Amino acid sequence: HELGIRIRAGLHTGELDIMEAGIAGIAVHIGARVMSLAGPDEVLVSSTVRDLVAGSGLAFTDRGTHELKGVPGTWRILRVEPPAT
Repeated sequence: HELGIRIRAGLHTGELDIMEAGIAGIAVHIGARVMSLAGPDEVLVSSTVRDLVAGSGLAFTDRGTHELKGVPGTWRILRVEPPAT
C-alpha cells in the first residue's frame, strides 16, 4: 500500500568527522550535493559508491559528470536502477 510519499536520495562514501553536534567533512557535502541532483523516486550515487559495490548485482545508469557546489573537480553521478521484476 502506498503512502503517497516520494523521496530522493544521494549517496557518497568517504571520511568524515564526528562532532558533538553531528557529522562534518567533505564526504557529507558531496553526499548532499549528489542528493540535490536527484529527482523524486530517484537514488543517485557517486562513482565512488558504484565502484565499492561492484559485484553486488546493482544496476546503474550514467548521469554524466557534474560540478558540485563547493566541492573541487567534477564528479561522475549514476542512477541506481530498480530491480527487474
